[in-house]
Amino acid sequence: MAAKPPVCDFGWKAPDFSVPATDGRTLSLGDIAGPKGTLVMFICNHCPYVLGALDRIVAEARALQEIGIGVAAICSNDARAYPEDGFDRMREMAERHGFPFPYLHDESQEVARAWDASCTPDFFGLNAAGELQYRGRLDEGGRNPGPSGRRELFEAMSRIAETGEGPTEQTPSVGCSIKWRAA
Repeated sequence: MAAKPPVCDFGWKAPDFSVPATDGRTLSLGDIAGPKGTLVMFICNHCPYVLGALDRIVAEARALQEIGIGVAAICSNDARAYPEDGFDRMREMAERHGFPFPYLHDESQEVARAWDASCTPDFFGLNAAGELQYRGRLDEGGRNPGPSGRRELFEAMSRIAETGEGPTEQTPSVGCSIKWRAA
């Protein structure tokens, strides 16, 4: 089912976390933060929105890292109900697609809840002070592979890197809902 995250809550202070990465490390927000800002993406292995945009996500992550933005992706889906989103499958996906960023496993779903993540992909663009400045989409291409027009995420994060502030006009991402564990 498609979901949309809420509008950007400018200045919201991102809570820290400590979760395992597919490369064997356990990382916190401070570990992934870049000198000019940080991008945290909630993604998963099976979402058609993520899979359709994955090459663009990887390319934009590389470009953002070159301008001083730290980047990480987090999978918070219930891997018991969705085994394709389990840790071993995450590791395979990161290797197969050459992720230039850590791919983190939020097995408890505590990070997704603390961040109010709602869909995959869900992009959180933080300034160097760890304050939310972007909660928009990657680009207008959605889940369609190939060139997509305006590079909204890259443009927003470039602005954040330069000024510390994100654009006032943002189009929310659209994607599959986070697969929450039954209560």
